Amino acid sequence: MKEITKEVYLNWYEEMSFWRKFEDKLAQVYIQQKVRGFLHLYNGQEAILAGALHAMDLTKDKMITAYRNHVQPIGMGEDPKRVMAELYGKKTGTSMGLGGSMHIFSKEHRFYGGHGIVGGQIPLGAGLAFGDKYFKRDAVTLTFFGDGAARQGSLHETFNMAMNWKLPVVFCVENNGYAMGTSVKRTANHEDIWKLGLGYEMPCGPVDAMNPVAVAEAFDEAIARARRGDGPTFLELKTYRYRGHSMSDAQKYRTKDEVAEYQKIDPITQVKDILLEKKYATEEELKAIDKRVKKRVAECEKFADESEFPETNIMYDVVYEQEDYPFLAHKPE
Repeated sequence: MKEITKEVYLNWYEEMSFWRKFEDKLAQVYIQQKVRGFLHLYNGQEAILAGALHAMDLTKDKMITAYRNHVQPIGMGEDPKRVMAELYGKKTGTSMGLGGSMHIFSKEHRFYGGHGIVGGQIPLGAGLAFGDKYFKRDAVTLTFFGDGAARQGSLHETFNMAMNWKLPVVFCVENNGYAMGTSVKRTANHEDIWKLGLGYEMPCGPVDAMNPVAVAEAFDEAIARARRGDGPTFLELKTYRYRGHSMSDAQKYRTKDEVAEYQKIDPITQVKDILLEKKYATEEELKAIDKRVKKRVAECEKFADESEFPETNIMYDVVYEQEDYPFLAHKPE
C-alpha cells in the first residue's frame, strides 16, 4: 500500500474537514429552502471515503453509491462548487440542476451516482466492472450501499454473478447501524452483514470505518485482488452517522448520549490527534487549515447562490431526443 505519510494525514485532515463543513452548510441552506427535496448527509462517515481514495487509482477506478453522495464526487476530483450548485438546482451544477441531492454524477471523474432506489446501484456497480473486464481496462469499481440495502434480493443475484465471472468490483456496505431508522439488530437474525459473502465464497470481513488507516488497508487488499483478476471482495464498513437518515428524520430510535459516544472516536479528531502527537502540525497550523476550509465552503455557497436556474425547456431537451417529436419543440432557439 502507498505509504501513509505526514502529507497524507494533512490532506486527510483538510479534506475530511472540508467534506464535513460542506455538508454542515448544506444542512443550513436546506432549512432556508435553498436546497429542496431530500438531503442525506455523510457526517461521521468521512473516514470511508478518505481511506478508499488512498487505495484507489483515480486515473481509472470507478465509484458508485446510493443517495448519501455529495462528498464522494468531490473526493474523486469534481469541483465542489458544481456539486453545491447541483443541490441548489442551478444550471452550473453537475447535471444542470436536474439531478439534485440524490443524483450527483460526474462521468469525467468516474463517479456514477447517486441512486435513489435502495440497492439499485449494486448490480450497476457490477455492470461497470463487467465492462472494465470485457474491455481489459485494468480498472476496479467500488460499489457502496447502506446496511438497509443489504436486505435487497439484487445483492444476492449480483454477488452470485460477480463471483462466477470474477468481476473487478469491491462491494462495500456502509453499516451505520440504523439504515433509515431501524437497528440492524431488528432486521435480521445476525448482526455481521459481512458474513453474507460467505455463502458465495467471496472474501469478506469487517472494517473499523471510523479509522481511515484501517479503511485504506482493507481497500488496498480488496482492490489489488480485483485488479489481478481474482474477483470481488465484500467489506462491511462499520461506521456511524451523526445526523439522521435525512434532514426530515426525528431520530427517535437513538439517544443523544449514544451519538456523543461515537463522536469521541470521530475520524477527523483521530487524524488531528495523530498530527499533533507526531508533531506533523501545530495547533496554529491546523487552525490555518480550518480557516482555509471555511473559505472554500463560503466560495461554494456564493457560487451556488449567484448561479442561475436552468431554462424550463432544458427538462424536455434531456428527455425527448427525437428531432421530429410532434408534441414539443426540440431544443428551441
